[in-house]
Amino acid sequence: MAIDDRQWGYYEILIDEKNCKVKKITVEPNERLSYQYHNERSEAWTIVAGTATITLDDVVENYYYGETILIPQGTKHRVENKGQDDLVFIEVQHGSYFGEDDIVRIEDDYNRK
Repeated sequence: MAIDDRQWGYYEILIDEKNCKVKKITVEPNERLSYQYHNERSEAWTIVAGTATITLDDVVENYYYGETILIPQGTKHRVENKGQDDLVFIEVQHGSYFGEDDIVRIEDDYNRK
């Protein structure tokens, strides 16, 4: 599938089915995604390269290669790459809707709504 470039890096959709969507997400050094939540889906992130600094409902923790974090539907979350190498993780989405318009941004470095 196609790679979708973003300001913070890029992602590739690996699986896109009715009940599940799987992405390989790469966050470039010193970049982060928006602080956000979803109304229609939950997510699980598994780190495959680098160190992820993850915020869940205002609690910040580092996650390393092989670790997985569960993000329940409605939970505020953000991932940041404070390292010098790319951060890569696999995101598995579960729920009833996986559109990009289900992203509710609380804070965003790129002024997206």
